Amino acid sequence: MISIVSRVPDPAVRRLTATLYGYAFLSDLVLLYPLYVVFFADTGLSVGQIASLFVIWSAAGILFEVPSGAWADVLSRRLLLCLAPLVAAAGFALWVLLPSYPAFAGGFLLWGAAGALVSGALEALVWTELDRLGAVGRYARVLGRARTAGVLGVVLSGVLAGPVLAVGGYPLVGAASVAACLLAAIAATRFPEHRAPAAARVTVAEPVPAAGPVNAAPPRPDQPDTAPPVGPDEPDSAPPAGPDEPDTVPPASPDDDADLGWWDTLRAGVAQVRTRAPVRSAVLLVAVVAADWGALDEYTPLLALDTGVGAQAVPLLLLLLWAGVTVGGLLAPAGERLGSRGYAALLGLVGVALAGGALLRHPAGFVLIAVAFGAAQLATVLADARLQARITGTSRATVTSLAGMATDVLIIVTYAGYGLLATAAGNAVAFALTAGAYLVVALVLLTRRRRRAVVPTGVVAAVTPGRH
Repeated sequence: MISIVSRVPDPAVRRLTATLYGYAFLSDLVLLYPLYVVFFADTGLSVGQIASLFVIWSAAGILFEVPSGAWADVLSRRLLLCLAPLVAAAGFALWVLLPSYPAFAGGFLLWGAAGALVSGALEALVWTELDRLGAVGRYARVLGRARTAGVLGVVLSGVLAGPVLAVGGYPLVGAASVAACLLAAIAATRFPEHRAPAAARVTVAEPVPAAGPVNAAPPRPDQPDTAPPVGPDEPDSAPPAGPDEPDTVPPASPDDDADLGWWDTLRAGVAQVRTRAPVRSAVLLVAVVAADWGALDEYTPLLALDTGVGAQAVPLLLLLLWAGVTVGGLLAPAGERLGSRGYAALLGLVGVALAGGALLRHPAGFVLIAVAFGAAQLATVLADARLQARITGTSRATVTSLAGMATDVLIIVTYAGYGLLATAAGNAVAFALTAGAYLVVALVLLTRRRRRAVVPTGVVAAVTPGRH
């Protein structure tokens, strides 16, 4: 894996990463997280009404995801990161001040909009700033640690929620949640953001993910997007070469914004995903890897109850899962060394461990599920880093938001499919069958790698002359 030596003093990178970790931690230090379903039920909502709120939440994310990504490419990304916690805080305040179904629905609309403002803008800002600092090779580890900081915020909110509820009820829990959001907004003001002058803004070429000199000239615009295939004798630790493999190689030029309006930026981002196979496959990989375990996470409390433990033991089993997610995020630097076979094996581990842990129907099975969640977190971070490495031009946040929208759509599909499977065969079987998606993706990655290995590079270039 190519590493980029920082060309600026380390304090600049440390300021960026410290701000990112603090922002991620505070954004997820929301004491309402572990209690909002109970809050809704205590207010008198039925299960059907609560389920409809989740649909509103997901729909809001899908509705605002891509437009907000285009805003992040046109406006200040730091500004959107400041606004997002404030929008979420307004939603939480609405819940506590006017506890009713309309208020809960409005709060979920605001919460979904807040998540959409962050999605795309955060990744694009961090990648662009690291690129400017000559440290883009650290992106995967930085993102992994940021995800871990968010998990720690969730864990701490779970620890504090009960005592705070006992002291001051839902009003105090809501006030603490709003306070955390306000602190996150303040932290976001410390994000550095640099925009190049219009005359210096360029559209960069697709990076070729192959080993070579760090200061080598960038690829010409007429070169194909698809990198040379990995040869059969190339070591597995070599940088991934195809559109279906993880890729963290930085672009040869900074990612600068052009003077495009919101609509043109949105169209440019959609066109990049639609016309460029490497970017499109990266978007799909992010969506599939993130959506499956993201949806299954919502069903782990039911899976825990099916093992025979009491309700009081469920939080302990879920804490084990979050510990696995934390470790997975911290393993991002090691994960960057994975080649195509290694990444496929990682996805295979996720699928096998999820299915095995569920089918054990025993609390010990949650150890396997924790391993699976950790591996899934690592796979998600690597997939996101690969996507950022393949995005070029002026629509980075827009393209990232398209991946977020695709993830949200797949999560809703997974919810529906799981419900049907669980109704017919129970939670354990539904959990195991849904996890099988990772085995399918791993098989596809291995199959396409073998196909590239047996096709000469010249043949690949000959049959794909227009892909750039």
